[in-house]
Amino acid sequence: MGLYGVMTTSVSGMSVQSDRMGTVADNIANINTVGYKASSTEFATLIAEGSVAEYVPGSVSTIARRLISQQGDFTYTKSPTDLAVSGNGFFMVQSDAGTPYLTRSGNFVANADGDLVNAAGFKLLGYNLLDGSSSSVVNSAAGLQVISTSGLGMKATPSTSGKFGVNLPADATVTAAANLPGANAATAEYAGKTSIVTYDNLGHQVTLDVYSAKTANNIWEITVYDAAGSSASGGFPYTAGSQLATTSVTFDSTTGALTTASPQALSFNIPNGSTFSLDISKMTQLAANYSPQTGANAPSANGSPPSAVDRLEISNEGIVTAVYADGSRVDAFKIPLATVASPDNLTAISGNVFATNKSSGDLQLGTANDGGRGKIISGALESSTVDLASELTTMVQAQRNYTANSKVFQTGTELLDVLVNLVR
Repeated sequence: MGLYGVMTTSVSGMSVQSDRMGTVADNIANINTVGYKASSTEFATLIAEGSVAEYVPGSVSTIARRLISQQGDFTYTKSPTDLAVSGNGFFMVQSDAGTPYLTRSGNFVANADGDLVNAAGFKLLGYNLLDGSSSSVVNSAAGLQVISTSGLGMKATPSTSGKFGVNLPADATVTAAANLPGANAATAEYAGKTSIVTYDNLGHQVTLDVYSAKTANNIWEITVYDAAGSSASGGFPYTAGSQLATTSVTFDSTTGALTTASPQALSFNIPNGSTFSLDISKMTQLAANYSPQTGANAPSANGSPPSAVDRLEISNEGIVTAVYADGSRVDAFKIPLATVASPDNLTAISGNVFATNKSSGDLQLGTANDGGRGKIISGALESSTVDLASELTTMVQAQRNYTANSKVFQTGTELLDVLVNLVR
């Protein structure tokens, strides 16, 4: 090939150094891109065929190597939807067209529709725990949904259980049967009344009036009414259907506690609500005034009025929990992690996402922090893996090598000019 071979080889050398500079430029440009994986340029010789005694100039080619499996450092934030993966695995995201991809770029925020999207606009995917679709499909994104806060509106928690811990006076007067609260007469008499606030299925407040009246020595009647049915004066008689439950309890004359044979709880339905269990096992009959207990046994009930989501919490296993203003918690989504056999061979797509191919291996989905997959860190972002000092060094080397190859080309053209001038 002679001089033409020299020039062709030097052009090849300049071309690969240009490729190398392009890699450096991309890396430096993305030094602040969340989850960006630095690339490097590797070289391979291209040898022209020739005899043993003859040297034929060849050329050189480049192979771009993406260091996708390299772990980046963490930058911690105050946003629970900023996510990073410590270890193996990628978040599953999808484009506006619905195409699934893999990414380590976890700077997710809720858009106008409530969908969690990262800076490139890709939507985070996960399993919806609210409808029970939490089973992963191996080698597939089937079953994954866009994680969105739009379905986590206001929520009411109906009351299902409560406690009625009070002390009943041992020296109380026995009430005549006709005047017991359970008879619902205007002349009702009782030793004590305590009101407990509960909530129906829609979050409406339902106040329970709990009456205690002595029917015999160590025996008491406990009656529960819906306060909404009370008379205009706020007491008896209640309207028909307002009585929710009544029972008779017996106390041990020695200890003042309920006997083991005595009912330990009342079960009834909250109007427009759930079945409610009122624990009365901690009631006492002592020589003291009627008084509600304090602490763990104080008269109380669970449930809450409608409240909105206050914040999201995301565990290391990817469980997205909606925490409501009333303190209630609901596990809403599960973020899986995707792995492949050879992550460095994934196909890079614009937006700092990746697609699988034959070289990378099939997609595998599973729970974070399990089975060799990394854990998800909420309130953190994975920094770019670009080392600026190393990139600047590579840039200088590429510049020098490009210049050297250009000198070879220049020398080749000068020699060619000499050859051409010989025939003039």
